[in-house]
Amino acid sequence: MVFSSLRVKSFRNLKDDLIKTEAKNIFIIGNNGQGKTNFLEALYFCAYASSFRRNADNEIVKTGDYDFSANIKFSQNFIEKNNFSDILVKFENGKKQIFLNSKKINDRKELLYTAPCIVFCHDDLEFVSGSQERRRWFFDQTLSLYDPLYLDDLRSYKRIIKSRNNVLRENINTHTLLDTLDQQCAFYGLKIMEKRYMAAGFFSEIFSDLYKEVTKTAGLNVQYFPSWKNKDEKEILEYLQKQRSRDIAYGISLTGPHRDRYSYSLEGNEYTTKASTGQRRILALLLRVAQASHLVKINGKKPILLLDDVLLEIDGEKRRRFLSVLPEYDQAFFTFLPEEPFLDYKMNDTLLYYVKEGKIYEESG
Repeated sequence: MVFSSLRVKSFRNLKDDLIKTEAKNIFIIGNNGQGKTNFLEALYFCAYASSFRRNADNEIVKTGDYDFSANIKFSQNFIEKNNFSDILVKFENGKKQIFLNSKKINDRKELLYTAPCIVFCHDDLEFVSGSQERRRWFFDQTLSLYDPLYLDDLRSYKRIIKSRNNVLRENINTHTLLDTLDQQCAFYGLKIMEKRYMAAGFFSEIFSDLYKEVTKTAGLNVQYFPSWKNKDEKEILEYLQKQRSRDIAYGISLTGPHRDRYSYSLEGNEYTTKASTGQRRILALLLRVAQASHLVKINGKKPILLLDDVLLEIDGEKRRRFLSVLPEYDQAFFTFLPEEPFLDYKMNDTLLYYVKEGKIYEESG
C-alpha cells in the first residue's frame, strides 16, 4: 500500500472530503457521471501534477469555484522506506504550486519517481489507432518513468525544434542560426533515438508475450521507425543541410525524432488497420500492462495502477486473462459500474467505495 488517504477541494464534481485509501486494492463503484474517473484523476494529479485527460488546469476546478487542490498522504510503511510523507498540488490565482514533503518544488519532474502511477482508460486507444504524435507520447512517457536523463534530453530537443521552427518561419539570418541549431538538434536527437531503439526492443519483447498470453495470438511486435536513418552525427548534419531548403519552404522542421513513427506489426504487416475494435482495445490495455511491467523490470519499482472501467469492454475469458497478467503493483484502484460482477474480483484486502454525485462513501449495513 502506498496512498493512505486523498483529500480534495473543489476538484471537479467531487465533494470536499478526506477519503481513506488504506488497502492494497480499492474498488470505486458508481454510475457514469458520478465521479469515479474524477477520483482516479485526483490521484494521478497528485502523482504527476497533471491530468491524464489532457485538460488545462483551470478546467479541473469545480464549476463556480476558482481554485482547487488535491493532497495524498503516504502510508507509514512507504514513508519509512522512501522518506516521502505527502504530496499537495494547489491551483490558486491561476497558478499551480506543488509541495513534496510540505516543501515547494519548481519542476514536476521531481514527482515522477516518487510514486509512479499507470492509468488504464478509454483514451488509451489513441496509442493504438490515434496519431503518431500520441504513439510517441506513450513511448516517451514509458522511457521517462525510469530515465530522468531521457526526459531532460527530450525537453532540450523540443526547445531546439521550437527555436528552429521560429527561425524557419521568420527567415532572418536563417542559415547562420540554423547551422548552430542543427548541431544541437543532431546532438540531442541522436541521444533520443538511441534510447528509443533500446526501449522499443525491450518493450516489444514484454508486450509480445503478454499479447500471446491474453489473446493466444503470437508474433505481434512493436516496431520503431526513426525519421533519421543514419546514426552518425556528421551524416545527420549533412542530411539536415540537404533538407534545409525544403524546411525553409514549409517553415517547419520536417525531419527528426519529433517525426519518428511506431507501428504494431503481425507477421511483418501493420496490425491495427485490420484489427477489430475489440482487438485494438485489448492491445491498448496490454500496452499499459507492458509499460508497468517494463518499469518493474528496469528499476524494480512497483507502480500504482489506476484502472478506469477497463474490464467493461472485454469479454469474460479475456477479462480473466487480462487480470492474470497484471504486473506486480503496490496498490490498485479499480472503477466499476454497479451492474458489473465486481464482487467476483474482490480479495481479502479490498476496500469497497461507492460514489454518487461526487460523494465517496462506504456502503452501510
